[in-house]
Amino acid sequence: MSVTIRVFSEADTEAVIALWLQAFPEYNDTSRPHRNPRLSIANKLGTQPELFFVAIRNDGDVDGALVGTAMAGYDGHRGWLYSVAVAPEARRDGLGTRLVRHAENALATMGCLKLNLQVLTDKAEVLAFYERLGYRADAVVSLGKRLTVQESEALV
Repeated sequence: MSVTIRVFSEADTEAVIALWLQAFPEYNDTSRPHRNPRLSIANKLGTQPELFFVAIRNDGDVDGALVGTAMAGYDGHRGWLYSVAVAPEARRDGLGTRLVRHAENALATMGCLKLNLQVLTDKAEVLAFYERLGYRADAVVSLGKRLTVQESEALV
């Protein structure tokens, strides 16, 4: 399959959402507002949008179809990889690996020396994919806290 990996464009929004709803079933859970794909896209466009990548198929009858995504971030200390997704019809052809390597290269050019990612523990197939790419579990505990969005108060 021939694909081009490029930076996300706002015209890709609906195709990205459709892919994420398919690839990440947890995005369909409305009780988890932190899994809102529109909010994820808007937040990424506000912070390092140049590290939001899409894979576009450019062969055959589905020319121009969005078949993959990867988001990355870098805070000057560590890099992060998020939302790597590949459409079912494009899997097992190396596209996921290409997306990860593309993100790794973009981060490396920014001076990033360590890349982190998180995978839900019940996703054995995803964990195996990243292990094949050289990722290993770090001897750390990942902690998290959900924050509520605060309305800013006007200064009087």
